[in-house]
Amino acid sequence: MVRMRNPRAHEDDAHPPRSDEPDTVATHTAERFPLSRQWVYAIGQAGWSTLNGLVTLQLVYFYLPPEDKDTGEPMYPTFVTQDTFGGIFNVITLLATAGRLWDAITDPLIASYSDRCEFKLGWVRGRRIPFLVFGTVPACVCCALLFFPVMGGESGWNVCWLAVFQGLFYLFITVYCTPYFALVPELGHTAEERLALSTWISVTFAIGTILASATPAIGAIFGLSPLPALRLGVIVVCTLAAVMMLAPALVIDESRYCASASDPTASILDSVKSCASNPHFRRYVAADFAYFFGSTLITTGMPYYITVLCELDDAMLLPVIGTVVVLSFVWYYPVNRIARAFGKKRMVLAALGCITSLFGLVFLLGEPLRPIPPTVQIFVVAIIASMPIAALGVLPNAILADIAVHHTVTSGQAHEGMYFAARTLITKFGVTAGILVFASLLNFGKSVGDDLGVRLSGPVGVVLFIIATLAFMSYREDIVLAEIDARQKAADGGEDSSRGQCEASAEAEGEEGVAPSQRAQGPKGVGDSIVVVDVVADRLSREAMTSKEVIEAEDGRANEGSMKEGPAVGTPVSSSAEEHVCVVNEV
Repeated sequence: MVRMRNPRAHEDDAHPPRSDEPDTVATHTAERFPLSRQWVYAIGQAGWSTLNGLVTLQLVYFYLPPEDKDTGEPMYPTFVTQDTFGGIFNVITLLATAGRLWDAITDPLIASYSDRCEFKLGWVRGRRIPFLVFGTVPACVCCALLFFPVMGGESGWNVCWLAVFQGLFYLFITVYCTPYFALVPELGHTAEERLALSTWISVTFAIGTILASATPAIGAIFGLSPLPALRLGVIVVCTLAAVMMLAPALVIDESRYCASASDPTASILDSVKSCASNPHFRRYVAADFAYFFGSTLITTGMPYYITVLCELDDAMLLPVIGTVVVLSFVWYYPVNRIARAFGKKRMVLAALGCITSLFGLVFLLGEPLRPIPPTVQIFVVAIIASMPIAALGVLPNAILADIAVHHTVTSGQAHEGMYFAARTLITKFGVTAGILVFASLLNFGKSVGDDLGVRLSGPVGVVLFIIATLAFMSYREDIVLAEIDARQKAADGGEDSSRGQCEASAEAEGEEGVAPSQRAQGPKGVGDSIVVVDVVADRLSREAMTSKEVIEAEDGRANEGSMKEGPAVGTPVSSSAEEHVCVVNEV
């Protein structure tokens, strides 16, 4: 069980709100999230990461295809103009930039609505689940339609089509992802539980990436040509993604498992200011932006590294990505254990250092590294990259969950949705910048024998990883975890003190059947509203007793009649220096 902190704890405890004056955030108990349901929650990540992989791995390759090394013709038909603007930008980079500006508007709106949501319609209820339900199908449909431009050849209508459905895709994937990630600190009630959830969703993110990379191969199984094969694969994986994205909504009951409740009074502006003023969060997102900027360069470039630099068939994309993902699975457990032993920050810095050194080799792939066979080259890169990718897939989400929990316990304001929305927005800007820069680099060469633009992505990525490392070095993980632990110990200490007084009172009065683990709210200043839950030994004989009778039994005959009316069973009870009240209820 987990206690919810009362966000009004900073107010004078001597003047509690009237019974008709509700707390800013409701208090309730939360059950431990079972392992079996943790996995179902993680399946949702596999779904949306499949859509994300389609956009990052396939979309640029689809609209800016390299030339086939045998025929000299583009691998796919030309649907949009290949002209550049200002000598650098092309239509893909401009649309990607516009999409992220659109995200700058939608991300905080969705986060704020989710933090304040009290939606109830049948089994669809809570702060987060309704968004998962209503965002799934539109996101999958819009993602698929990106690969079905309205005209069969180069046309301005295709540019319009791409702009409209890319904007809708970004909107609905935000509707899904922001509330989805906000569930991590709410379902994970301790640092260990949050790390475990982050590990599971990293595993399923990798599964989604494999599905996205397998898209062309799915259609090729039926002997189709490249364009029909890709489109069939897109339909199949988008359908699978929809099923996986809906899975968490079927098993998560927020009223049972989430340790936060809605804050209907919080405004969007206040939530944004609260997150932006957090120095721990600012350091985190600075590093996160640089990392995703660099990693997107590498991810978007992978099909080009295989087909242009190493001169291999594009069917090699699946085994290469599959090698990275499978070996990442092997690394997940060691990463988890090492992070518990030495800290998440140290593990992230080590991973950033490793990936920085590795991707310096991108510039040398192919002919410069002969006589090493190109196939060996690309698989060596994949094998070495699996460890840092595993660490950087697991730990950042757990670190952000720690930051969100730290904010809640120190300020009393629950803004999990806004934290993850802000992070998601910054991540999207990093991804967009990566796509924009890579697509711009292709102007310097994107085909076999004319590949300078593809090669330059490696050194640019290295610079960005170095920036990410320097930024993350300033993050103070020790302070964040120490303050969370101190607040929790203070609350637990208050409980123990009140529990001891209750037990002493019961013993003095000769009361029987009082369980020794009865609880009461800690002393003034702790700032918790505690819903006390316990099992009374003689429950059957006392189940008809009113809460007033229970309280009188605990306070003793000496205090009989001193209270005009006892609180209802299961409601938060205030305490002062003069009196301590024990509330007994069933677990």
